[in-house]
Amino acid sequence: MAKPKIAITYDWLTSMGGAEPVLLAIHKLFPKAPIYTSVYNKSAMPAFHGIDVRTTYLERKLPRFIRYKHVLWPVLRAHAFRKLDLSEFDIIISTSSAEAKAVKKTRPGQIHVAYIHTPTRYYWSHYEEFKKEFNFGPLTLLIRPFIPLFVAWMRRLDLASTKDIDVFIANSTITQKRIKKYYSKPSTVVHPPVDVDRFTPPPTGKREGYVLWGRHVPYKRFDLAIQACTQLGVPLTVMGSGPDTERLKKLAGPTIEFTGRVSDEELVARAHKAKGFLFPNEEDFGISAVEALAAGIPVVAYQKGGALDIVQDGETGVFFKKQTVDSLVKAIQKAETITFRPATLHRKAKRFDKGFFDTKMRKIINDITE
Repeated sequence: MAKPKIAITYDWLTSMGGAEPVLLAIHKLFPKAPIYTSVYNKSAMPAFHGIDVRTTYLERKLPRFIRYKHVLWPVLRAHAFRKLDLSEFDIIISTSSAEAKAVKKTRPGQIHVAYIHTPTRYYWSHYEEFKKEFNFGPLTLLIRPFIPLFVAWMRRLDLASTKDIDVFIANSTITQKRIKKYYSKPSTVVHPPVDVDRFTPPPTGKREGYVLWGRHVPYKRFDLAIQACTQLGVPLTVMGSGPDTERLKKLAGPTIEFTGRVSDEELVARAHKAKGFLFPNEEDFGISAVEALAAGIPVVAYQKGGALDIVQDGETGVFFKKQTVDSLVKAIQKAETITFRPATLHRKAKRFDKGFFDTKMRKIINDITE
């Protein structure tokens, strides 16, 4: 029996974040599968060089200077994925937090497996936040009154796109709940893969200060961590960069260090010297929090979202319940009173090792082709 032909669809490929390594892991399992995406900024995505990446008509039709402004094109992006002809493939694997799951089956017998990072945030779980943040420059005041009508329409299209999906996979328990709430569909949780082995827990000994890393964007709430550590007068190392970096630097006191982007080796080295990792944002999962545990450091986390799958309060970290500086300050102070064992934290991170992801994904695909 011939092996099934597989295609993979993904929202867009323009910068590396938490979802792109998941896409790479899926492609590694099925290396002959081409990746279909709306637009592809090849120069910014060296990890995808050598992979068969195919784009929609948006790559050709949209002017380059606005091609990668994703908030402008949800309607066209959904249309572009629906127009793809994937009739030569037996299995379609979409991995998406936006419109890549809108791809349609075009012949009998095809199977669509959807790995969902979250139902589209700006239509569903975080609509109220996005409604306030929508910014179209001078046109904002003109467009804002029409946002509710537009979103209601896009919700209907988003729901319609789920009818072609045979198997739903959620990246976390919170995403599983959202899939049930918004799409009325059951799903299987398969956590994103984390390279746990590259973080060897350091010998027990004195450590100094806290760390956090990731892309500097407002929703990650790095501002809370910076203000809390400034207030406490404790060292905090902020790794990474992004559009929010300059604003964050203005909030920082003398104990805050910004490193910019660092190599994997430097990130691991700095994590090993830290007392803990701050995770003030609500994520759909939270790969960086797992990496921190793998490095043998506890996580001080906002008690919401993917952190609920990762952190056990008082055992692998400390939760804070409100996204405020005061709540985070109290959580840091509590963490200071607890003795965490690096080897235990590293062992707990093993639950999310990439080997489990590979095994679960292969089983799902094998089960539907038997």
